[in-house]
Amino acid sequence: MAPVDLRSDTLTMPGPAMRRAMAEAPVGDDVFGEDPTVNRLEERSAALMGKPAAVFVASGTMANLLGILALAHSGQEIIADADSHVFMYEGGGAAALGGIQVRPLTTPAGVMATAQVEDAIRPDDDHHQPLTAAVCLEDTHNRHGGVVWPPEALAGIRRLARERGLAVHLDGARIFNAAVALEIPVGEVAAQADTVCFCLSKGLGAPVGSVLCGPADVLERARRWRKVLGGGWREAGTLAAAGLLALDTGVERLADDHRRARTLAEGLAELPGVALDLARVQTNLVVFELDRMEPARFLAECRARGVLGGDQGGRRVRFVTHNGVDSQAVQRALAVCSEVLSA
Repeated sequence: MAPVDLRSDTLTMPGPAMRRAMAEAPVGDDVFGEDPTVNRLEERSAALMGKPAAVFVASGTMANLLGILALAHSGQEIIADADSHVFMYEGGGAAALGGIQVRPLTTPAGVMATAQVEDAIRPDDDHHQPLTAAVCLEDTHNRHGGVVWPPEALAGIRRLARERGLAVHLDGARIFNAAVALEIPVGEVAAQADTVCFCLSKGLGAPVGSVLCGPADVLERARRWRKVLGGGWREAGTLAAAGLLALDTGVERLADDHRRARTLAEGLAELPGVALDLARVQTNLVVFELDRMEPARFLAECRARGVLGGDQGGRRVRFVTHNGVDSQAVQRALAVCSEVLSA
C-alpha cells in the first residue's frame, strides 16, 4: 500500500492529462520572449492577480527574491514576520545577493499588526539606520499553520505603506488557498500588494514553477535579476503548460484539501498527548504539538506504519493535505496516529 504522504503539498504529482499538456505544448526561447506557452501563462497570471505584468520562474524562493531585489536596494531593509519564509527558509538570499537586510517582527499568528509595522519603519533622518524599502507579507502563513490574513489586516498594511512611501511584497505561495478560504477572487487578496508571487507546484498540482506579478517596470528589473541568477530558461513552455492546466483544474479542488485538513485536525485533537488549536486550521496545513512523545519518535513510528509527516521544530509536527490525499487516506492517517500515541 502506498504511504499517506502528509509532509507537504509540494509532493503533488502530475497526472496523465498534465503530462499530455506538457508533451504537446508549443514552445520557443523564453529568454527572447518567444515561448508562446510561457507568454500565455504570464498573461493569465497577471490578469488573475490584477497586475500589469508577470514572470514565470523556477521556484517560490526565486520569486520572493526577485520581488525583493526589484523593490529594494543594497543597504536598505524590508520588514517581515520572524517566522516568514523569506526570513527562515531562503538562505539569506536578499542579504547575500542584494545587500538587503530583513527586520523580523514576532507575531502570535503570523499576521503583523499595522501599528507593529509602523513602529518598525526606520526614520529617514537618522543616518545610523538603514532605510526601510518594503514590507513583506505571507498569505497563507506556512509556519503559523496555513492561517489566512484577514482582508482588513492586509488593507491596513497597504494603507500604511502608501502613506510612508513603502512597497509591499506578498509571498502568496498559497494565495489561492487564502482566496478559497475567504471565498473571494484571488485578485482581491493580491490587490493589497505591489508585487505578489504564487506557487504552481504546491496545492495547484504542477511539478515545477512559480509566478511573480506586479508593475511592468518592477517586473523588468525582476527579469534582469532572473537572468543574473541563472534563471533565464529556454523552451520552458513544457513547464508552463503544466502551470496553465494547474490554474484550470487545481483551484476549485483546494476546498477539498481544506475540508480534509479540518477532518484530520478534529481527529488529531481527540488523541492523547496532542495539543492543537482548531481555530488555526483554516486551509490545508495542520500543525500540532506533542506533549507526551518526542516528534522524531512519533514521526518514525508513523513512517513505519505508512504515514509521513514533517517536523516543525520544538514539539511541533505538520501534516499537509493535497490532491494525493483523499478522505480514505485521512482516516488511515488518523488510525495510525491513534495507534502510535496510544501505544
